[in-house]
Amino acid sequence: MILIENLTKKYEDKEVLNIPKLSIKKGEKFGLVGNNGAGKTTLFNLILDLVKPNSGQVLNNDIALNKSEAWKKHTAAFIDESFLIGYLTPEEYLYFIGQLRGVNESQVDSWLEQFQVFFNDEVLGQKKYIRNLSKGNQKKVGLVSTFLGNPDCVVLDEPFANLDPSSQIRLKDIIKKQIENHNTTFLISSHDLNHVTDVCERIVLLEKGLPIKDLTTDSDTFGQLEAYFKA
Repeated sequence: MILIENLTKKYEDKEVLNIPKLSIKKGEKFGLVGNNGAGKTTLFNLILDLVKPNSGQVLNNDIALNKSEAWKKHTAAFIDESFLIGYLTPEEYLYFIGQLRGVNESQVDSWLEQFQVFFNDEVLGQKKYIRNLSKGNQKKVGLVSTFLGNPDCVVLDEPFANLDPSSQIRLKDIIKKQIENHNTTFLISSHDLNHVTDVCERIVLLEKGLPIKDLTTDSDTFGQLEAYFKA
């Protein structure tokens, strides 16, 4: 699904990412962890063609990002609030995303019913612009938008941040349901080791832009990661 080869990124003279090779299979639940500055967001930005690499390439479903935009049809992402449109209501924004993915307004309305508990009566029907919602509720709109149209690949940067504990647990259930029902490939970065080890079957640890651990998730994975970050 995702193939990375000899990918590097520099800002001025400082190299912030160097990944010789990394492949993520179709339907894989891939987690990315690391301290601040490790290169997690940079990697996701490169995978989404939001920044250009200094060398190397990313292929999404055999499509080279620098050769074609066809990969965008089956890929969705939420990195931060810049992905939202603040002067729209949540409904207007979701209708807009639905239009891009071939889902009409009535279909969006019906589809949104499954997220009522997650939205907790604080997002839809409030007649508020997205910019006037809390940070947590803005994030909920962005996260839910990534599932519209059941894309093959979803990229989420720190999806659990700014959510209250109940919403974090509900989000994990939503992700697991999406995986079970649609075999969606997930790329998830998180500082929360509990959540990422619970959701993801494979976890890569970045340190100063380099992948230094590639773990298959099992009962020992959380302990291994915790020991690393304690050292």
